[in-house]
Formats: sequence, structure tokens, C-alpha cells
Amino acid sequence: MMRDLPQAASAALLLEWYDRHHRDLPWRVSPAAARKGAVADPYRVWLSEVMLQQTTVQAVKAYFEKFLTLWPTVGDLAAADTEDVMKAWAGLGYYARARNLKKCAEAVARDHGSRFPDSEEGLKALPGIGDYTAAAIAAIAFNRASAVLDGNVERVISRLHAVETPLPAAKPEMRALVHALTPADRPGDFAQAMMDLGATICTPKRPACSLCPFRADCRALKTADPETFPRKAAKKEKPLRRGAAFVAVDGFEAVYLRKRPETGLLGGMTEVPGTDWTARRDGDTSIDAHPFPAAWEPCGTVNHVFTHFELHLSVFRARVWRANVGEARTGTSGWWEPLASLKAQALPTVMKKAIAKAIPHAFEAG
Repeated sequence: MMRDLPQAASAALLLEWYDRHHRDLPWRVSPAAARKGAVADPYRVWLSEVMLQQTTVQAVKAYFEKFLTLWPTVGDLAAADTEDVMKAWAGLGYYARARNLKKCAEAVARDHGSRFPDSEEGLKALPGIGDYTAAAIAAIAFNRASAVLDGNVERVISRLHAVETPLPAAKPEMRALVHALTPADRPGDFAQAMMDLGATICTPKRPACSLCPFRADCRALKTADPETFPRKAAKKEKPLRRGAAFVAVDGFEAVYLRKRPETGLLGGMTEVPGTDWTARRDGDTSIDAHPFPAAWEPCGTVNHVFTHFELHLSVFRARVWRANVGEARTGTSGWWEPLASLKAQALPTVMKKAIAKAIPHAFEAG
């Protein structure tokens, strides 16, 4: 392992690069703005970091702006209706993040006077904030010298030091290396610079090594192929699960929807009736699994990939009378949602796919 890297000099080189080439992001205070006295808003930093988990910057931008418009402060978000938060989050995926987002906002408002704790320890005590998010908020919002380690940073530090230990076992080693490299001055900008370097220069494929401020010190570049870092343990094949979804449409072009249980996969989100598939087991895929009697007809199958499994949903469609659907007949409570307002519902992507398979024009309205 490379132990003689000139840490301060390398951090300075990276910050010089960042001052010239940083990305302009809606939640970020640019170096120029910081020099004029602007400071990061912890609420914006926290919101962006939660949204960016497992999600691309491009996908997050519109959701971030929507949340700020609806709830400009953490106090506003704490006071919001949970269902409204889930609706605003719909389509962003990993829905436990949305539930924890609301719980965290409530904790900050209730226990901290709507001010985020300024230390990693204090931040990690909040719902939904783990090691990475706490370090990122502490560094970017409060300029703490925290070791921030996301996927982009893992790639940069593993190549810089040619870390041979595969992920995820390498995380403690990488975190220590990032901590050693983080400067006391501008640690927040340094953390963002490492992220930007990984996102724009030190990319997974075909990294632009000739443009990298670390190129003179990069051990992977000198002795190996940078694209082979970070080393990764062999991936397990994702299991395939199957289930069925039933899209009922009434005479007014409204779709029958219901709410999923608060806990578990897609907890608290909106769905069309379906069978009881999970990450661990298949659900019934036959037309006989329908939620209530109707002239059901098959529409085909939709595929959706979750973090730990792949799902194939057989989709069925029927036109029904509202009088034939209800809690007394089906054992479940739901409601009829007009096509014009489907987009505003807290429908996860897999449910949108199922509805669109049954009603191709469903999301063109509104």
C-alpha cells in the first residue's frame, strides 16, 4: 500500500482542480460563493444526500427542487402529511428513504429546534442517517474533517492507493485512507471534490487519467489497469420472483388503487391489487388470484429490478362496476383514482409499469 503519498500537497492539488471544474448543483455552495461568505444549508445538504443514495444526480435534481418548493425548511417537512411526502417521492425508488426522511425531519424539529446537529455522532442518532450520510453532512454543511466515502470516492481512493482488498471488506481501509487525505482546511469542498473527480474524471470505464490532479501519485495508473479498481467480490446472481397485478378500470376511466402496509417492501406506497410476492418468495401468477370477480384478461408481463431481486409481474385487466368492488366484497379498502390524477399518486415505478401495461395511455392524462 502506498504510504508515502504527500497528503497535504495532493489535497491542495485536488482543491485547485475543484475550484476550476466543480459541478454546479442546486444543493451546493460553489467555491466562489463560499469565498463571498455563503454557507451551506444543512437542510439542503441532508435532503440531497438522502435522495442521492442509490440514485443519480440527474434523476435527483427535479425531485430536490420539488421538495424545496413544497417544504422550504426542515420544519415545513416535519409538519407535512406523510402521504404527501410519499407522493412527492414516488418514482425515486428505495422508499424506506422517504419514510426515514419524514421521521428525521420530525426528530430535528422536535428534539433540536429545527437545527441539525453539527457532529457525526449527533447526526447518526437521527432516523435514517448512517455513517456515510452523517460524514457528508458534517463535512459539507459544518466543515468538519470527516472521512466521506461514497461510491465515487471509493473508486478514487482505491485507484490512488491500489487497494487490493475487495469491497465491501475494503471500506474500513478506504475510510482510513480518506481520513488521512482530508485536509483541516476546506474539508467540505474536499469531500465534494472527491465526489466530482469520481463522477467526471475517475469514472468506472475509460477514466480520463491525463486530466486527473492525482495522476502523478496514482499507484493504479503506474502499476496496473485503473479500471480493475476497486476490487469487488463476486456478485451473487439476483433471484427471480414472480407475482401478479390486477388493474381494474371503471366506467369513468378511474383505476382501483389501495395502500400497501406501512412496513416492508414499498411500505406505505400506493398499488393496484396483486398477489403476495416478496423478495424471498413468489406470489400466485394465475388469473384465479384476482382480488374480486370480473372479466379479467391477461395483458402481458412487466419486469422490474429491485436491489436484491428481479420481479416479473403478470398483469391482468378488467372493466368493472364500482358496486362490485368494495371492502365488503374484497376484504380490502381502496379507492377509485381518475386517470387524470394518477401521476400525483404515491405509485412506485413497478406499479406504474403494471398500470401502463394494462392502460397504455394511463399516464398521458393530467
